[in-house]
Amino acid sequence: MVLHEENTLSSLEKKIGVGFNNKELIETAITHSSYANENRNIKYNERLEFLGDAVLELSISEYLFKKYEGISEGELTRKRALIVCEASLHEISQKWDLGNYLKMSKGEELTGGRTRVSILSDCVEAIIAAIYLDKGFEFVKKFIIEVFKGIIEKAVKNEIILDYKTRLQEVLQTNGKIDIKYELAKYEGPPHRRKFYTNLIFDGIVKSSGMGYTKKESEQEAARKALKGLKN
Repeated sequence: MVLHEENTLSSLEKKIGVGFNNKELIETAITHSSYANENRNIKYNERLEFLGDAVLELSISEYLFKKYEGISEGELTRKRALIVCEASLHEISQKWDLGNYLKMSKGEELTGGRTRVSILSDCVEAIIAAIYLDKGFEFVKKFIIEVFKGIIEKAVKNEIILDYKTRLQEVLQTNGKIDIKYELAKYEGPPHRRKFYTNLIFDGIVKSSGMGYTKKESEQEAARKALKGLKN
């Protein structure tokens, strides 16, 4: 797909609200590996995605740590997971209309690449890394908090509910693995603040464990960790 005039890099910069000194960074951030496979000596965004993931997590972690002193470590971890998850990143990508700017192969585009959640969310992380490299940590940290403001507020108010179990099932089914079991390992604490610990098992092996204040929450946390492990 050839970008229309209104979908140039300058247009994307306006939507994001950041003007880049090094234009190569933002161009690399929106370049999918499939495009690089068809064009020699073209940089693509996977390395930037790796860096952006770390920058995003640190920025959100610091913000939550300083802003919400009364929240426990476990609760902070859970809220951070909601904020930096694939669904939240996809929400940001839609606000930026990233699908219109992605550089990808014709084959990837024909199979729905411009609307694929994983590709769009990865691109957001790559853009965050590009901003970090171009502007520095203090700038990108402020940028992240502003962009994720609504999502942060929803997470703190427990208004975000994510179905990691269904997402994991979908991912594993692509590889023919669908025998997933969730087993309650233990629970502890008083009835009004009980913690549940659940093991996620497939192929007869414990792949991850999750803690939550309900059985369902502990299962979702175990599924989230398993998804992260598969991505890594």
